[in-house]
Amino acid sequence: MKQTFLSIVAVLMMALSLSAQDKVTKAVLELGRTDNRTMEHADYIARNIGGRIVGSHMLNHAEEWVIDQFKSWGLEVIVQEAVEIGVGFDRGPWSGRLLSEDGFTLHFGTPAYTAGTRGPQKGKVYLEPKTQREFDRIKGALKGSWVLLETGATSGLAIDASPAADSTRAAQLAEDKEGSVLFYRQMVDAGVLGFIRPSKLPMQVLYNRAMCFNLTMDSLPKACDILLDEHQFAIIKQKAQNREDFQLEFDIRNHFFRGPMKYHNILGVIRGTQYPDEYVMMGSHLDAYDIATGSTDDGQGVCVTMEAARLLAAAGAKPKRSIMFCIWTGEEYGLLGSKFFVESKMIPWDKISNYFNRDGGPLAATSITVPPAMYDDFVKACEPLFDYNPAIPFKVNKRNGEPAARPTRAGGSDHAYFQMNGMPAISFSESDIFGYDFIYRDIWHTEDDLYDKLIPEYMEHSAVVQAVTAYGLANLNHLLSREGLYKD
Repeated sequence: MKQTFLSIVAVLMMALSLSAQDKVTKAVLELGRTDNRTMEHADYIARNIGGRIVGSHMLNHAEEWVIDQFKSWGLEVIVQEAVEIGVGFDRGPWSGRLLSEDGFTLHFGTPAYTAGTRGPQKGKVYLEPKTQREFDRIKGALKGSWVLLETGATSGLAIDASPAADSTRAAQLAEDKEGSVLFYRQMVDAGVLGFIRPSKLPMQVLYNRAMCFNLTMDSLPKACDILLDEHQFAIIKQKAQNREDFQLEFDIRNHFFRGPMKYHNILGVIRGTQYPDEYVMMGSHLDAYDIATGSTDDGQGVCVTMEAARLLAAAGAKPKRSIMFCIWTGEEYGLLGSKFFVESKMIPWDKISNYFNRDGGPLAATSITVPPAMYDDFVKACEPLFDYNPAIPFKVNKRNGEPAARPTRAGGSDHAYFQMNGMPAISFSESDIFGYDFIYRDIWHTEDDLYDKLIPEYMEHSAVVQAVTAYGLANLNHLLSREGLYKD
């Protein structure tokens, strides 16, 4: 009799638990339709913060905002220091002009952590010397001038001005070999104002990868590093070849300041009721290049991740295992935040059910493909999504064929170190289902990474998909199986 009573109690408790879970899911779906705030987050990131590179005060501002939002929604917040850089960098306004009878405004950018101008600076223009004889002919005239470098289309990175690069160029000169900007150091020592390279449009402008973490206030760059619209570059080059009388004027407010500057992973947690030390995770990176506002890379991912957290919190979610919402730092500088998190083992690797990464543009999450051993669990978790929005159908696919080998090198986003260390990091497939002609490469790391490139209906839908899926997985009675996840 006692055993029968206990069995009835267990069934009732399970029914109540399922009813509570169903209530939460329904609330998330309804809030996703009627009170979706994904684009409110995006508006703040784009219009109040903007570009957010490592080293800048704007990235500090963004971190504080994320912390405040998570706390206001009732999440537990963990702040994990992950990156330190010795010298800070903030970008102010920039402008430039061709000064001649047929002058025009210049369209250009400068990589982060490169020199500014100390106010407006005018100078003549010379073509890069390619031989010792050419350098000797103009070395006395280089002081206060601008030098055109015929490098072809650039990657957006700064010229490598490190001691190692200087040594390489010196060896190439000694052996009479061709190389990249062979007389760079000699031209800097001669007093050039800066170097100008052509850039395709939209302009891709990144940072000083070779130097930024090694700078001190005593070793700041001296010469500007300018990426100029390739069409304007061609006009100016022709004028210089014709030895016309003209000047270029640039006013570039690039500001360095003494650090150290520290940056953090912001981890919001809805703590599990039965398995609090096991986690379903999702994340996106907060840092972004500062030539634009970082709205798509990866502001959209941050906004979707944050809204998934808000929806679950507002719905009163109390999942069996913990759900962690990860806002990473330093992705653009080498996956620094997520690498630090994984290698710190703050969460044991065997306690992570899955990590969902979003860093691929403002598209709609329309499916997910999983190993056979995970398929039934994902179908169960995602079932409420199958008829949620008929205009954007969602499905779970079972992976066919053999699993891929576990990656041995870091990939292009924050899922990489999870996968390299054997953890599931299966993310959603995303689609431009309504045909808005969005092509990620058109805006990736360029001046066009702006708020108006976002697609609200896709992002709002994706926030709901992430919230419902994570909640469903967190309520399973077990972690996801890793059988067949990787070949090894």
